[in-house]
Amino acid sequence: MTANVSSRINLMRIVLISGIIFVHIPFDTDSSPFNGDYGLFDWLRVFLRDSLFRVGVPCLSAISGYLLFRHGTAKLDYGKTIRRKAKTVLLPFLLWNSAFFLLVLILQSFGVGDGFLPDLSNASPRTLSTLLFAIEGTPINLPLYFLRDLFVCILLSPLLALLISRFPLSTLVGLLLLAALPIPLGIVLRNSILFSFGFGIYLSLYRVDLTIIDRYATLIGPAFVALAALLATATYLTGPTLPLWLEIGRNLMVLVGIPGFWALSAIFIRSRLGQSLAGTGGLSFWVFCAHYPLLFCLWVLWNRGGSEIYPIFYLLASAIALMALPLTNGMARSALPSIYNLLTGSRACSRTKAPATPTAGRRLQSKGDT
Repeated sequence: MTANVSSRINLMRIVLISGIIFVHIPFDTDSSPFNGDYGLFDWLRVFLRDSLFRVGVPCLSAISGYLLFRHGTAKLDYGKTIRRKAKTVLLPFLLWNSAFFLLVLILQSFGVGDGFLPDLSNASPRTLSTLLFAIEGTPINLPLYFLRDLFVCILLSPLLALLISRFPLSTLVGLLLLAALPIPLGIVLRNSILFSFGFGIYLSLYRVDLTIIDRYATLIGPAFVALAALLATATYLTGPTLPLWLEIGRNLMVLVGIPGFWALSAIFIRSRLGQSLAGTGGLSFWVFCAHYPLLFCLWVLWNRGGSEIYPIFYLLASAIALMALPLTNGMARSALPSIYNLLTGSRACSRTKAPATPTAGRRLQSKGDT
């Protein structure tokens, strides 16, 4: 784990999670980008939501798999790892999701927010258990399905590591097929996380040099953005219901998304802004957990008196989220450090800002929290 690699991992986290905000900006049937009411603006929404940042979760899970086995399988204490990840992954999921569940329940009791989320007062116990614990589907705080699936991958990590260490190619190909085909497994909510998490394990167990593609970063990064633009164009022209070939192609974006964003990080880390973002510590986790409730509240307020011109809401919501979430993160960390540590899985300590280029013989220790 060189200083350069550690910094770029932290940089990718905050950039990808900030991008996930654009994935979850709400809209309804009248403001769907596939209506084509706003032309290029609608295409840009599809580009950000359904293409470029759709690879955010696969990239984040690949990072998690890589960090989990960065010391190899022999030094992995499974019991200790599960206890630690229950604190850093499972507990924040339960706290954030339960808090949003209660917020929605209170708002709906006053007739606020009806129609935007399931009616909790009339939902069946099975539906409520899923919304609270993501047993059979996505939780009420939608993006947190990733934490649920990530914890499942951590539970399966010894098996995945064993298969990848003995049958690397066949295991990864099998996991890739599961990611590409829309076949529900029941174990995880998104099949792609098994491949990306397993791919991260592969990179770690086989000690793959993560900087090997840096010399081609100026080619790979723009090529990935161009491919994302091509996918967005096809999705925009055929959506919202996609043909099977395009759905499979979109699912396979994980193949180019992981090296694509890694190549972009090699370029971005050289800038002063990139180095600053790499030192933001627990901010990325706070943004990830808090952005969906904030966007929901903004959408409810907008529909109670906002303009009918959707691009105004889109721009305001993204700007407010990108400004308010770092502000509330700092306020919570300063005013309520104990609660903040619980909500962020003890990620309060900012990681050390590392140099932008690798230094021979110099290594940086990283907590490696997912």
